[in-house]
Amino acid sequence: MTALVTPEQRLIALGIVLPAAAAPAANYVPSVAMHGLLHISGQIPFDDSGKPLRGRLGADMDIAAGAAAARRCAINLVAQMKAALGELDRVERIVKLGVFVNSTPDFTDQPEVGNGASDFMVAVFGDAGRHARSAVGVAVLPRGVAVEVDAIIAIRG
Repeated sequence: MTALVTPEQRLIALGIVLPAAAAPAANYVPSVAMHGLLHISGQIPFDDSGKPLRGRLGADMDIAAGAAAARRCAINLVAQMKAALGELDRVERIVKLGVFVNSTPDFTDQPEVGNGASDFMVAVFGDAGRHARSAVGVAVLPRGVAVEVDAIIAIRG
């Protein structure tokens, strides 16, 4: 059996069709490439109908649903990578993810929620998907979504 070697092959094996890269919702750009790094603005999760996935961990959303929302953010990050770079083979390494979790003050499982995004990056990019990460709880996120994830990516020339 041939190993899945490209990110595109891995996406196909996962049954993922990348959505169109989301346009900015305010006065910023979706990504900036500088000094061999691609900085991607925070991505929020959308459901299959295109509506923001709203919720608050520790109130009306459990860890599994939060991790699924983080995974959707990661899919949107990969869509931004594809839009900025043209080919996902240009991704040399996922350097860092920043995971922001809309959560109650007593919710402390932000790392488990963030794993939804982290696990997806490893599934798509293999060892190059292993990254540094922050996963923090916040009082509110744009549009009332449960999770937002941003990224720093090392790119090949």
